[in-house]
This record gives sequence, structure tokens and C-alpha cells, in this order.
Amino acid sequence: MESTGGPYLNTAAVTSPVGIARLLQMTFGCTTFSLVAHQGGFSAAYGTFCMFVWTFCFAITVFIIACEFTHLHSCLSLSWGNFTAAFAMLATLMSITAAVIYPLYFVQVGCYPIGCEVRDFRIAASVFAGLLFVAYATEVFLTRAKPGQVTSYMATISGLLKIVQAFVACIIFGALVNDSQYGKYVATQWCVAVYSFCFVVTVVVVAFSVTGKTAVLWFPFERSVVIYTFVAVLLYMSAAVIWPVFCFDSKYGSPRRPGLCAKGKCPWDSQLVIAIFTYVNLLLYVLDLVYSQRIRFVSHL
Repeated sequence: MESTGGPYLNTAAVTSPVGIARLLQMTFGCTTFSLVAHQGGFSAAYGTFCMFVWTFCFAITVFIIACEFTHLHSCLSLSWGNFTAAFAMLATLMSITAAVIYPLYFVQVGCYPIGCEVRDFRIAASVFAGLLFVAYATEVFLTRAKPGQVTSYMATISGLLKIVQAFVACIIFGALVNDSQYGKYVATQWCVAVYSFCFVVTVVVVAFSVTGKTAVLWFPFERSVVIYTFVAVLLYMSAAVIWPVFCFDSKYGSPRRPGLCAKGKCPWDSQLVIAIFTYVNLLLYVLDLVYSQRIRFVSHL
């Protein structure tokens, strides 16, 4: 009797290069958080963040594989290509962050005081965390838009940069709430407004792309995105000038780190992190503006 189940399953979801990369992501992610939960252990906000990254990425990867294997993604009100490309980029950034944080705070050379078995589990978890990052980065490399190729917006360089911009903004917000003293001057409050505005609009752009709702807008989405990117470049340029002046100029702040500033609770450290990532995001928005001139927006992929 002829089987009727074959056409309903997409074997390419697990046999193609992208599918194999996702299977590796699932395997490495499950192995990493299992090692940590079983014996490696974690504590404090840093450890909790790492466990969240590994479990969250594992769950979404399993969801993507299941949907593509069964064709269920066609029933979802999502632009699937945009969703998978955006998640792969976000997972790459989150996994490399966790792969750096976990060994930095939890791995040590000696056995004392945690014991050799716990140390070995933590080292193994760190190795698999690094492999997890490689697997997600491989998917981004495989699915990125090629020159001249018509593809989902989030798979283009400009779309991928949107995810990185939002991620960097989250780092800035984390430093802002860590006693950065941004409310001391109106000028630094302006910088916070810049970071917040650009973050919100970037997230909105990603959300419209992922949900596939760009075609229902009453204004041209692609032109608006380019105009917004240009405005974001100007706003970040202002923040890149204002923030260092009001934090590190001797008239308003401190050019050098105060000697009595406690490690981990020093406003100067937070201000330095914000300054560095302000310039990082400025560069990302400039690159975004350059690449946005060369892409073709497709809302239904």
C-alpha cells in the first residue's frame, strides 16, 4: 500500500546544511544546560542569565525544527524566513555572551573549594557552550542573503544588524541601571532618550518584519526604515559626543577612574561601558545605512 504520510514531512529540515546546524544547536544546547544543572551548578544573576540563554535557545530551536519538519510553520501568522533569520542572529549573540560569562565566573583551574568533579563539569559545559555559539553562527552564515539574491529582510546584512543594534542597546541599558548616574545632567538624560528611542523603533522594525505585516502599512516600509536609520545615525552621533563630555570631562565628571570606587559598583565603570557601546552602535547604524541602499525588501517571504 502506498504511503500517504511522506509528502507531509519535510526531511530537508533535518538533512540540509541548515537543518544539520539546527540539530547540532539542539544537541549542544541540551548538553550544556544538562551539564550545568546536573553537577556544574550556577548562581547569582550571571549564572541565571546563562541558563536562561541555553534553555530559551534550545526551546525555540526545537520549535523551529518541529515546524519545518511538519510544515506547521505555514499555519503560523509569521514571516517564517524573517523569524528564523532574526532568531539565529539573536541566538548567536546570546550564546556567545553566555559562552564568555559562564567560564569567566564559574570555571577555575584548581579543585578547591568546589571539588574536581564540579570543576570538570563546568569546563565541559563551557566547551559545549562554545560549540553552541559556533552552531548558531554557522546558521547565520548559511542563511544570510547572498549578493543579488531576493530573500527575507532579516536575512540581509541590514536586517541582521538590526538584531545586533537592539542587543547592544540592551547592554547599554544594563549599564545605565547599574548606578551610572545618568540623571545628573539633562545632557546625559538626552542620551538615554536617544538609546531608548532607537531601541524601540528598531524592535518595531524587527517585529513588523517577523510578523509579515509590512505590506499592510499605509506608508512605504522600506523607505521609512532607511530614513529612520539615517535619523538614528544622527542621534547616536550626538550621544557619542555628549556622553563622554559629561562623564569624563573634568568639568562635569572624572577623566580617570576614582581610586576608592568599588569593583562592580562604580558609576565610572558603567559610564565607560556606555561610552564604548555607544560608539559600537553608532558604527552599526552607519553600516546599516550603507547596506540599506543595496537591498530589496520582500515582505511575504
